[in-house]
Amino acid sequence: MYNETLIDFREQFWSFLGAFIGIALIGFLQSSYLLELENILLIGSFGAASVLIFGAVQSPLAQPRNLIGGQLISAFIGVTVFKLIPDVIWINAPLAEATSIIAMQITKTLHPPGGATALIAVIGTEKIRALGYFYVISPVLAGTLILFITALIFNNLTKHRQYPTNGKLTRVFKSRGLKSKRLRKSLAFFLG
Repeated sequence: MYNETLIDFREQFWSFLGAFIGIALIGFLQSSYLLELENILLIGSFGAASVLIFGAVQSPLAQPRNLIGGQLISAFIGVTVFKLIPDVIWINAPLAEATSIIAMQITKTLHPPGGATALIAVIGTEKIRALGYFYVISPVLAGTLILFITALIFNNLTKHRQYPTNGKLTRVFKSRGLKSKRLRKSLAFFLG
């Protein structure tokens, strides 16, 4: 059986908490600050990214290079395709999707939610399409960085989880006291 499905309650708790906090932060920023600017920060592909970075922590597709690179490359490709072919959805949608997959493969940044990010740039609301290349910066880069930082924190709070898997960055987080009493008290206060 696939190893990621054999997780215990503790792992499920950390997966839930990390995903909840990451998406909540993005949603909070959007609802508190961005409605006035008529900007969008929370997009559907962040839900799929959360499944990987909080639920399949060890997956190569969830690692920082893939998460950040795959999202940014796909967003750029989606916007570019929409600018070149804005009105033919049966061509621009599959072209954005297929091109983003190839680009992620070539750059070794394959991240399945990136495909959704490219597609959203083409088929998203008028607000999203009107962003043009700003879509790459916000919502994509901003939201991806929020999820990444949240994943670094929550996936390294316990000895059972390690993110990213390369160890170097993980050792920095674990050695800097993410397991310290002060951090646990702060989190307990924040989480109620």
